[in-house]
Order: sequence, then C-alpha cells, then structure tokens
Amino acid sequence: MGIKQFKPRTPGSRFRMDHTFEEITKDTPEKSLLEPLRKHGGRNCHGRMTARNRGGGHKQFYRIIDFKRDKTGVPAKVAAIEYDPNRSARIALLHYKDGEKRYILAPNGLQVGQSVMSGPEAPTEVGNAMPLKTIPMSLPVHAIEVNRGRGAQMVRTAGASAQLMSKEGEYVQIKLPSGEIRRVHQECYATIGQVGNLDHDSITLGKAGRTRWLGWRPTSRAMCKNPVDHPMGGGQGKSKGGGGWHHPCSPWGQPAKGYKTRRKHKSTSRFIVQDRRKK
Repeated sequence: MGIKQFKPRTPGSRFRMDHTFEEITKDTPEKSLLEPLRKHGGRNCHGRMTARNRGGGHKQFYRIIDFKRDKTGVPAKVAAIEYDPNRSARIALLHYKDGEKRYILAPNGLQVGQSVMSGPEAPTEVGNAMPLKTIPMSLPVHAIEVNRGRGAQMVRTAGASAQLMSKEGEYVQIKLPSGEIRRVHQECYATIGQVGNLDHDSITLGKAGRTRWLGWRPTSRAMCKNPVDHPMGGGQGKSKGGGGWHHPCSPWGQPAKGYKTRRKHKSTSRFIVQDRRKK
C-alpha cells in the first residue's frame, strides 16, 4: 500500500498521484460474485434527475460484499486481496471451509492465507466479525450494523475506524470517525480492525478526464449562472449573486453554511449521545 508520483511528461501527469497497488494479489474478480451494474445518470425511475452532475464513466461490475457476516462458526481463509472499482476500500476474497466463497472489506493488516471467522466465539483478531458485546473496549472496529441482522451500514470507507467507548445495559457507545458518539445495540455485529487502503486521501486525479471516467460530469459555479438558474447568479460584473451579497445556498435556496438540515424529531436522534459538531 503506497503512493507513487509521475514525471510531468504531460499536463495530466504533472500533479497526478496514484496507488502503487502493491497489496493487490489477484487481477481478475470471482465471477460467481459479480452482478451487472447499470448506470442511471443520476435519474430516478421516473426519468427525473435527482443527483446532478452524474453520467458516463467506465463500465463496471458490482462485487457482492458480505456485509452481514452471518456465516457464524465457519472458518475461512483469505484467498486474495482485490481491487473494487465501486468503493475506496480494497476487498478480500474468502474461501470457507465448506467451499463457499464471499467478499468482505479488507481491513488494514489482513494478509493472504490468514484465517478469519465470524460469530460470538471468534477470537479477537483483525478481520473477525463479532457482536459488540464481546469486543473488548478501545479496539478499532469497522463495518458496524445499525439494526441487528441488517448488515453493516457504518464505517465502511477506506481508512475509517470507530472506537468502543463504553457498555451500558443493552447498548454500546461508539465514537464514529465524524466525532459523533452513538449508542448501538450490543447484539449488532462489527468487524475488528481499521479499513485498509489508508492512502486513499492522498490520491490526486491530475486531469478532468479521470473524473469523467469515475462518472462525474462537469459542474458549473453558481456565480457564473443566470438568476433564473441559481439564486446566486446574475449581477453586474463579478458579484456574489443578484448584484448584491447573497448567502451561499443550493439552487433551490437552501443555505449551505450553518443551516441544520436534520429533522428535529428524527427517530434515531435518541441514539446520539454527543453530536459530531460539538467541540
């Protein structure tokens, strides 16, 4: 796992920084764990654009990831560490003792040939999935379930990890990467360790074309638009929207700085012990 720089032979390679991919041990994915991935260009089932500036990009297959880790008590051996074009983390191919194959997120330090297992009786080692009640305090964890049996929904990006803070009754307090302290049921599963590919934040694409390969289309600044297209557009010369000062906002007028968008009486707010914005 490392970062390499390129000689500035072209404008696109002048500032480019990319992975060395030295941790990848297998180039071809497991065919039984692939699904077609259709691109929608940011449009919903009615054809209306709900996510702007999306479209194009390279064709990809989706890798089926085992986020539930429900194969309890069956040991598996790490067969390969692979690249996944759909996520920032690397994935690990597991060969279970009964012959089944599954993908999981590859934690930092997981090696080919290592044995992993899930369940309450699993040892406290990197890559093993266990209920939160059986994980020792202060250990880094990732791929955390929010609802029991639903599968991991939190802490799945490259380099991310959460920390167990305390255990009180049926709930465990976890400090998330954002700084938020949240209560999660003790029966929810989590995987021990930190998500791999720690150098992902150091990547520099180098040119606009690589952004297009990833499926992102060009984005226009609000100030250069007309008043009919954006609240901050228009004005004489270079102005902050409409000829006078205007708060940064979305095309629909929602403020972008300091405006709370979370619902006041959201059902999951009772599980938040400390807000991520608290200093």
